[in-house]
Amino acid sequence: MAKPIEFNLFAPYNEAASLIGSFSDWKPISMKKREDGYFRTTVELEDGDYKYKFRVQSKSWFFEQDQWVDVTDPYATDIDEMSGNDDSVVHIKDGERVVDTYVWQHDDKHLPANEELVIYELHVGDFSGGEDDPHARGKYKHVVEKLDYLSELGINAVELMPVKEYPGDYSWGYNPRHFFAPESSYGPTSGLKNLVDECHARGIRVIMDGIYNHSESSAPLTQIDHDYWYHHEPRDPDNNWGPEFNYEHYDENLETYPARKFIGDTVRYWVSEYHLDGIRYDAARQIANYDFMHWITEEARDTASMKPFYNIAEHIPETTSITNADGPMDGCWHDSFYHCIKDHICGNTFDLERLKDAIDAKRQGFMGATNVVNYLTNHDHDRLMVELGNNNIFDEEAFRRLKLGAAILLTAMGIPMLWMGQEFGEYKPNTQESSKIEWGLLGNDLNRNLFEYYKGLIHLRKSNHALYTENVDFIHENPEDKVLAYSRWNDEGSRVVVVANFSENFLGGYQVSNFSNNGKWHEWTGNYDVEASDNSITIDIGPYEAKVFVWQ
Repeated sequence: MAKPIEFNLFAPYNEAASLIGSFSDWKPISMKKREDGYFRTTVELEDGDYKYKFRVQSKSWFFEQDQWVDVTDPYATDIDEMSGNDDSVVHIKDGERVVDTYVWQHDDKHLPANEELVIYELHVGDFSGGEDDPHARGKYKHVVEKLDYLSELGINAVELMPVKEYPGDYSWGYNPRHFFAPESSYGPTSGLKNLVDECHARGIRVIMDGIYNHSESSAPLTQIDHDYWYHHEPRDPDNNWGPEFNYEHYDENLETYPARKFIGDTVRYWVSEYHLDGIRYDAARQIANYDFMHWITEEARDTASMKPFYNIAEHIPETTSITNADGPMDGCWHDSFYHCIKDHICGNTFDLERLKDAIDAKRQGFMGATNVVNYLTNHDHDRLMVELGNNNIFDEEAFRRLKLGAAILLTAMGIPMLWMGQEFGEYKPNTQESSKIEWGLLGNDLNRNLFEYYKGLIHLRKSNHALYTENVDFIHENPEDKVLAYSRWNDEGSRVVVVANFSENFLGGYQVSNFSNNGKWHEWTGNYDVEASDNSITIDIGPYEAKVFVWQ
């Protein structure tokens, strides 16, 4: 039984538009524009799947005046990319539009609070699948197959690199063309929902990387009326990745900010339809509009309703203004942490004040533990194993230094984030070509041992809540021997002390003064107990090694 289905297109200053689709043999059906700026028409459709597009007289400056162009629905929730035409796809069931028929199973599961997070950044296409077949592609379902591995590691949040539909079959996703449709080469919309659902079943939150600074150059809105939604030209040509949304432009006739309206719609849609638990805002420094960011983070939180939500800015270099009292975001990528620890692990420098700034971001002006996201690497940087190799540091020596980095990452103030594969010493440089994780490395002793080290530190972090706080005391500084020790604590009596040796020297019988409590401490990395008396302990500490003491 056919039911009337409405199609609408917001194009307030375009002269005319029509609907074309598989239901009309691609012959145009005229659409009528109302005072609200929408062209509308209804079509009687039986249940099923249909392809369609809009034909519109463009207002974009790079076309002839009022030239007719065929555009994908900017609000299409599914795209047929295989056709080569980026056709919009509409699914009709019981006389209504549906995205899919997925039934959520695990919405009632408890999810960790922001301060408890250990984030794992991954790229769907490269994270999984394809160990045996060099051409097998990673799909949502292959990530699901790896979730038990992430659970064993202790991960409780995954951050997916962008999964909005981009041109072609391989990309990092920073060139989104269709803002409501997930990347079809990774699987169907129900596959992405199942991935989120299976994460929730294991107490793992899902953070999505969102691109709101720009779109891919031929995204539908660019074709309809470019300067209505976008800046006419790049504001910073050296940092330009496509047409940039213009969040300042206000349409007085319709009393709306067009770009804000569109991005607000897409954020609310993704949080509600895909049950997201957080968003990373790419290129926040280029968006450069705190007014808009305040509004969009509030929209995301309101849509998430009662459950925890985490809004993270990628603002390089980081700035306290984006997270602090008046700032729009909960957290900010802490890029100076990465640069500092990398330089120290590679032995290029020893700078106590810089190390202290990285470990205690309050010294840089950040306010709390969730305001910074620390990392030793991410998709934008090569893994530390690559950096060490560039410095001619290999094999056991390299793994020793990777462990030192891990100890600092998981005991510094802030939220730790891993980039896929770093937990077992993946050594491939980052490339914008496909570069799948080398899972076979886990069969090697050194790689497996690093994995177990990360797993133990993550468990320590989750069981010792001193590491959730913003409390850091630097208790021992020795620039000559390149040793730094710091204490993490909370008001319930939990304490962790980290002693880090950034030198190539074995330090035997080394005395660490200013220990916070006398009595018994457990050294976590070597699994032994040690007594502190007269507020100091004496230890042996190897080159580029961290000792982690837990108050008993």
